[in-house]
Amino acid sequence: MYPPVNPILFHLGPLSVHWYGLTMTTAIFVGALVASNYVSRRGQDGNTIWDMLLWVLIPGIIGARLYYVFIQSPRSGLGDYLAHPIKIVEVWNGGIHIYGAFIFGGLALILYLRTHKLPFPVYFDGIGLGLIIGQAIGRIGNFINQELYGPPTTLPWGLRIDAQHRLPPYNDMLKYPDGVRFQPLFLYEMLWDALGFALLLWIERRFGKRLRDGDLFLLFLIWSPLGRFFIEFLRTDSWFFPGTPFNLVHLLTAIAVLGASIALYLRHRPKTTATNATGGSTSATPITSSAEDEQQEEMVAHDTSTTGTVGIEGQS
Repeated sequence: MYPPVNPILFHLGPLSVHWYGLTMTTAIFVGALVASNYVSRRGQDGNTIWDMLLWVLIPGIIGARLYYVFIQSPRSGLGDYLAHPIKIVEVWNGGIHIYGAFIFGGLALILYLRTHKLPFPVYFDGIGLGLIIGQAIGRIGNFINQELYGPPTTLPWGLRIDAQHRLPPYNDMLKYPDGVRFQPLFLYEMLWDALGFALLLWIERRFGKRLRDGDLFLLFLIWSPLGRFFIEFLRTDSWFFPGTPFNLVHLLTAIAVLGASIALYLRHRPKTTATNATGGSTSATPITSSAEDEQQEEMVAHDTSTTGTVGIEGQS
């Protein structure tokens, strides 16, 4: 694969419009549109998504930048940012990290929903759908910027990275000449997230009556971080814990997957109640729903009254 030579889409006077900015804008718009449509179908005001967008987006960008500067960038020179703090706000130089956006943006989202007294589960479901498709679209920007790649590979879909975009030790053009291709990690994550989006939509339509509000977001927290966990092993630009193949993203994704899996299980585990059998023994009977419970109680009451009536008639 050969990314475009020029990451700049066009110039507008003194301003340069980059492909990366266009893909990020598209990702945000599509994600918000998906979330808005979902909450509308769930009986909420879809315009609320657009109203909260700016309040969540700004903290998300700040968090994404801070995560990159203080956690993601040690290999690229954290000391340079500390020596020249003004560079921290220069988002266009260096990069951002999506997990910082998740943390800061998520806190801002919780505050917004609480302030406006909106139902958390419904909105988190919609935002989960928007996030996963937005992530898939946003990875196209990584392709254009020649970033988020892994070690050298001989696979036919290997990515060409020019000299100025290579990280050590792959910037040694004598050892790794121009013909060397690299693992396109952005492509793996893009396909994984696109598949996850399709899967969540299918689950919603196939099992909608059995889902509870908030389940789709929990499934998002399982699917997306799970793929990222394995992709991180191939990253060439991450800071890893000394002597280990793990980094902070491994820790965050593991917590997300484990926590969401436990929460999903607890929400849907079969509940049991003790019922007294004719012989006096106690057995566990699964409780499926309150509606079924009421129906069963009515049937039991009807059977009891009928039995009582028959008994009285037999004694007369």
